[in-house]
Formats: sequence, C-alpha cells, structure tokens
Amino acid sequence: MSYRHSMTCYTEGIRPTMPVRWRGLDGLMSVFWDVESEAGARGYYLSPDPRLMIFFDDISPYIRMSNRDGAFTQHYRPMTRAMYVPAGVPMWTSITATHRFSHLDLHVHKDRLLRFLSPSVGTSAALTALRRPVEIQDAGAIETLAGLLVEEVATPSRHAVFAESLVGSIVTGLLEIPEPGGTAAATTSRLTPSQIDRLASRLDASRDGRLTVAEMAETVGLSESWFANVFKQTVGQTPLQWQLGKRIDLAKRLLLEDEIPLAGIAAQLGFSDQAHLTKAFRRIVGETPAAWRRLQQPARL
Repeated sequence: MSYRHSMTCYTEGIRPTMPVRWRGLDGLMSVFWDVESEAGARGYYLSPDPRLMIFFDDISPYIRMSNRDGAFTQHYRPMTRAMYVPAGVPMWTSITATHRFSHLDLHVHKDRLLRFLSPSVGTSAALTALRRPVEIQDAGAIETLAGLLVEEVATPSRHAVFAESLVGSIVTGLLEIPEPGGTAAATTSRLTPSQIDRLASRLDASRDGRLTVAEMAETVGLSESWFANVFKQTVGQTPLQWQLGKRIDLAKRLLLEDEIPLAGIAAQLGFSDQAHLTKAFRRIVGETPAAWRRLQQPARL
C-alpha cells in the first residue's frame, strides 16, 4: 500500500530545475529533486515520520543547517552528504551561495521502519536506532544504492520489492544499528563515535566553546536526562566537565599561538574574568595559564 508523507515544508529561493520524480511504495515515499538555490535561500522542514536524505554532490560548503530556529549565528553546521532525521525533529537550512544540486529524499512511516528492523535487532534496539540522528559526509555505498533507487523512481523497470529492498539497504547502511548480540541495556548506555564527533563539531562552531546540556542533548537527538547519563558512561565525565576540558584545550592553543592577554582569552572563552580562567586552568592543568605559557617558551624558540 502506498504511503503519503505529511511533512511541513517551507522554502524560499530554492526552485526545481526539472519535474520532481517520486514513487510511492509500501510505507514509504521516494522523491528525487534536482534544484537550484540562490544565495540567502532558506528552508524549514518538520515531519511526524523519519526521513533520509542523500545528496549526489558535496553541498557542505553551500548549505548550513540547524535544529533550532534562528541559531545560525552560533549553532549551525554544514549539511552532509547523507542524513537520517528522526521523527519530529525540525530542521532549518540556509544557503550561502548560488548552487545547483540533486538529492533523494526517503520518507518512511515510523511503524514501517520499526517493522523492518525489529526482527533482526529487537524492538528496543530498533527504537534506539530510530531515535538517533545520523549525519555522514562519506556516503560511499549509500550513494551508489541511492543512485540505483533514483533509476527505479524515475523509470520503474522491476517489481516494487526491488525498490523497497534498496531502501532497506540504505536504511541499514546509514542508521547506527547495534551490533548483533548486544543487550538492550548495552545499546542505550553509550554514545556512538559519530555522536561524539557531532558534539565536538558543534562545540567548535560555538562562539565561546560553551553549550548547555540541553543543547548538547539536542545535537545527538536524546532527552537531557538520558543524555547526561549515557555521556558519563561513555566519556567518564559529566557533559560540563568534558566541555570545560575542551575550553581549556582551546585556551592552551590561544596561549601558544598569540600573545593575547589572559583577560582577553578569558573573555573570548566565556569565563567571567581572568581569575575564573586561572582557577579552572590550574585545576585541570596543574599550573596557572601564565606559568604554563612560560614553560612552553623554550619549545617555541
């Protein structure tokens, strides 16, 4: 039975360069777009069901995205080649330059995905995978599979089960599905490497190296309480302890690269004053920033 998705979508400055091609299948909809965007174009997208997006060229230099309205000045990140967006997660996009690109959108009813994954990995693990957003730049085999699916969308030549099997392969290739043999508890007690990478990237993109725990949880698609628990299980520190360590690492780089006054570094990294930076730095490094900078001098000559 065909599935009609109900995504809320608003775009400005983005227009198709050819007719949109689509094909409805059992519990899913495949849509292929070839579009051109102008500088300053933007979009908003929200769906009650999960969706996957595969781009056929590198759009990271041109398209920025955020899951928070009006957050592009602080919390934007480049859009990647392949993405999984969980149900109910909003997305805002902003385009920096005129660009033409093509992409395949897969809208899948959440019950259809659960029905597909559960027999192989179990319901709990499937639900965990479906809650986790995924963003990867190296699409590899996923892009190849998407290309085959586009051919079936544009010019169907085989039974619908062939197109559905391609969608299944794309889903299993993109989602972060637990390894066989893991228990449900094990799959929910650790963050994945890609989730940690997303957190680090978002922290790097912030102006002062600071995020709230809620913002960090949002980045990896988890509730704040659940995120705080699994983060400590994964990293061995609380989210704010880990974040402070990253800020101190950045302070070290600034101390080595430039003769910036300590007060200036403190202000740049969001510390209340120089004394606040010094206290945090000494607690983590064992030296004051000034003493640590002097100790590095011989290595810089």
